[in-house]
Amino acid sequence: MKVLLIINTQKSAAVKLASEIKDKLEKCDCAVDLYSFDSRGIARKDYNIAFSMGGDGTVLFAARTISAFGTPIIPINLGTFGFTASVRPSQWFQVFSEWKDGKLETSERLMLEVIVERGGKAVFSQTGLNDAVISASGIAKTIRLAAWRGDTLIGNYRSDGLIAATPTGSTAYSSSAGGPIIDPEIEAVILNPICPLTLFYRPIVLPAEDPITIKIGPEQRSGVLLTIDGQVTETLEPDDRVIIKSCANKARLVACDRAAFYKALHSKLAFASAGKRDA
Repeated sequence: MKVLLIINTQKSAAVKLASEIKDKLEKCDCAVDLYSFDSRGIARKDYNIAFSMGGDGTVLFAARTISAFGTPIIPINLGTFGFTASVRPSQWFQVFSEWKDGKLETSERLMLEVIVERGGKAVFSQTGLNDAVISASGIAKTIRLAAWRGDTLIGNYRSDGLIAATPTGSTAYSSSAGGPIIDPEIEAVILNPICPLTLFYRPIVLPAEDPITIKIGPEQRSGVLLTIDGQVTETLEPDDRVIIKSCANKARLVACDRAAFYKALHSKLAFASAGKRDA
């Protein structure tokens, strides 16, 4: 079996745990490779399983890096919040063993493919597990954007920006901006304006099968920035088109089923009385 360990090397606990996992798995006749944020590229694509060791940000990095290979990810939480990274360090071998024995299913998560077109040509392309955010980067925060679903105009926005979030990302920035929380295995995209200059614009949930096109207004007093998963950025120009669509590849997360999601809602967001039902 071939195993990839994706490590946030800024966390000393992640580096230590990676060493422990590597030693134990190699004693079980597994081939183990290490990969970090500053690694140049994955040398092979035939890993059976990957571990992400850090926090939710490491899961996002791992999903963008290996989702195209169909490699399942065991997300170990060594961060502070850990909404998506749900496996405790002490659980890693149990989760790995149950997955290897076919006792654990993988949660298939929608990812976004984000393309920037300028002058009719694609100048940027990236995938994301959580969200794509278009926002102002200068002092004048209000920007003008227009959004379409396919050929249908959704709206013309004057706001601080616009968030396109997956169900996995519905508990992240979109939620902080007043967006709804969505079951992570639903195929949908949340389009959520950031501080719109009118009360009539509210978050809208759209089916994932139709691409969303967002056009940057022709005149801007400040720069405009595209951010993917809070980690990858691209500067936008007036009249650029940002095309957001369902990615052909899914993020495959182990031990992150619906039960784990709702447990996280209860424990992380105090989303109700955990485990209690009405009589």
